Amino acid sequence: MNTFVPTTRTRVKRLHKRGHYDEATVHAILDAGFICHVGYTIEGLPYVTPTSYWREGSRVYWHGSSASRMLRTIEAGVDCCVTVTHLDALVLARSGFHHSLNYRAVMMFGRAHKVEDPVEKLAALEAFVERMFPGRWNALRPVNCKELKATTVLWMEMKEVSAKVRTGPPVDDDEDYALPIWAGVIPVRQVAGAPEDDGRLVAGTKRSAKLTKLEHIGLRRR
Repeated sequence: MNTFVPTTRTRVKRLHKRGHYDEATVHAILDAGFICHVGYTIEGLPYVTPTSYWREGSRVYWHGSSASRMLRTIEAGVDCCVTVTHLDALVLARSGFHHSLNYRAVMMFGRAHKVEDPVEKLAALEAFVERMFPGRWNALRPVNCKELKATTVLWMEMKEVSAKVRTGPPVDDDEDYALPIWAGVIPVRQVAGAPEDDGRLVAGTKRSAKLTKLEHIGLRRR
């Protein structure tokens, strides 16, 4: 099993047993999400920007407008921090102090790089669309040169990275287990609802079978 070497920035110190450094856990958490938060600084002030992302091998990608201040700042070579978090359950204990959340989270540090080659950029954007909805890219109108120029794609190698995961029931003080107070977990799941048609669809346009089922995007149907 391949693992990431913990660093002073990635080693989990608080409740360290919840820390994970193996690739399998990190990749699974990343592959289950669509939105990350990118932290960086501009002129000494901290910023955190939510954005869509996707993973290809050992790289995490994100993209946006070429005019984006976040992207222009990061592509210049500043250190950044990327996080992804999933909420799995509300953990209700017998005291307010021990209430918690079950979650899966990844944090990675490093410097991002700009995808300069147009062919590589187009391939990265295809991977983004396919991550969102597998099989959709080939059904779309091709990307044009203006759109490609207006889009910046960044990637960061996963080197300094760790995961932190909490599972299971609440952990109460021993004496509190005798109290007649309900305790346990309330599972929380992200689900996909029924597709809603755009009001400007060409007459006669029908949904594909994949749009009807949705299993392949990794979300449960509501």
